[in-house]
Amino acid sequence: MSKIIRIGTRDSELALWQANTVQSQLEKLGYKTILVPVKSTGDLVLDKPLYELGITGIFTRTLDIAMLNYDIDIAVHSLKDVPTILPKGIIQAAVIKRGNINDTLVFKNNEEFLSQKEAVIATGSLRRRAQWLNRYPTHTIVDLRGNMNSRMQKLKDNEDWNAAIFAAAGLGRIGLRPEEAINLDWMIPAPAQGAVMITALKENEFAVNACAELNHEETEICTSIEREFLNRLEGGCTAPIGAIAQIKNEEVTFKGVLLSIDGSKRIDVTRVKKLGEHHDMAAFCANFVIERGGKRLMDELQRTNKKTTVYSTKALTEGQRHLLNNKISVKSSDFIKVSINRIPKTLLKSNLKSIIITSKNAVESVVTNFSPEELQFKNIYCVGRRTKQLIEQKIGKVTHSENSAKKLAEYLVDYMEGTEITYFCSDIRLDDLPKILADNNITVNEVEAYKTVYASVKVDDSTESVMFYSPSTVQSYILQNKPKKIAFCIGETTAEEAKKHFKDVRIAKAPTVESVIELVNEHYV
Repeated sequence: MSKIIRIGTRDSELALWQANTVQSQLEKLGYKTILVPVKSTGDLVLDKPLYELGITGIFTRTLDIAMLNYDIDIAVHSLKDVPTILPKGIIQAAVIKRGNINDTLVFKNNEEFLSQKEAVIATGSLRRRAQWLNRYPTHTIVDLRGNMNSRMQKLKDNEDWNAAIFAAAGLGRIGLRPEEAINLDWMIPAPAQGAVMITALKENEFAVNACAELNHEETEICTSIEREFLNRLEGGCTAPIGAIAQIKNEEVTFKGVLLSIDGSKRIDVTRVKKLGEHHDMAAFCANFVIERGGKRLMDELQRTNKKTTVYSTKALTEGQRHLLNNKISVKSSDFIKVSINRIPKTLLKSNLKSIIITSKNAVESVVTNFSPEELQFKNIYCVGRRTKQLIEQKIGKVTHSENSAKKLAEYLVDYMEGTEITYFCSDIRLDDLPKILADNNITVNEVEAYKTVYASVKVDDSTESVMFYSPSTVQSYILQNKPKKIAFCIGETTAEEAKKHFKDVRIAKAPTVESVIELVNEHYV
């Protein structure tokens, strides 16, 4: 087992506890591992209630992006934070044995406030808020965000607060649960509360098989029922939905609830089935709730969540659409169409030693025109992580890569072997790479590997921002649209072109579609 499994995790104390638990279990089985802490949007934005952020999976998106970018092999999540539909290519690799399922009330002085008309309770959960107001309609709920430690400190610091609600499992795992804390047995927990999930790329068989050894079947069965119930109600952390399934004496008992935001309306469902006959439980219970007013409640919730429209100048996959937060309505189409050119075989007879490829389209053109045996280059230089991955899958080892054509040119000036290089490019090329190299006495032989065809469409005026992935997509966009919106760009070269037309230009941290999506999410929190 020479491979090292890179474990992605949020960097909060609780998340690290969960990741360390998984790490310990994997290492006991003989696997080598390393922790890779990543800060999420949910950890960074603490000035708004979680449900107001409108992001299903706010604590998982950053790790999803890191995994899709091959920065980590597996990710460890609190399962209740994970969207019911995972991004394309990412799967549930395991669920470890569940902890305490309950919500817990931590109070400052005593419990007398529970019988009083007025009291102040802190929670950032819409589900907890709704259930508390359903039981104590005259109480006041205040928002509480942050990690376990900071939330506990806020409870101590705010003199007018009587209590705060936490997940019992979280408090117990990091040793913060006060002795006098009360488990709220009457409050139906969040679907999958107390459980820890491990995700991995489906293609990463080594990591998937390793994690499968940690899977706890009973926990998997119960949380799957709860999450299917949530999915069928079309809810997430922006809907007050509770669900709990438990197995005892070969029977599965399920309880679910949907409430209005203020807790004044409540629809409950309970069902018991024999283990093995439980597979339709979630569907039955969700339909029961929907038929008794649940659809109307969910429609009301959706109307309160006004969505921002963003347009992508590249058609997005379902997995990529899923990465955008729930307050964003995305439309997309390919503003650039590509036609692969025929490259003469005589080109390779010139004994090419060093080549440059700056796009996946150029990779496709090269492998379409030549067989693997013909593609024997000594040095391959490229732009972008995804382009590099494609080159190494289809052509050969990449000598060096950079995030932009300009940075690659600067590198080649200092470190390139020889004074001549071949550049596989498009007929429309807006980067400065050839000029920089020519100015430094390096001969660049440009080969037109493919043609770029503009396919601009008229974008609706209600669209607030546009996502761009190349200078050509910017050029195509302005053929039919006014540059009055925010431009989210994949890299510096694209941003330079956008700045010629747009006043507000943002640049992604990495040259990937997922990083552009992350940039959009950060803006619209």
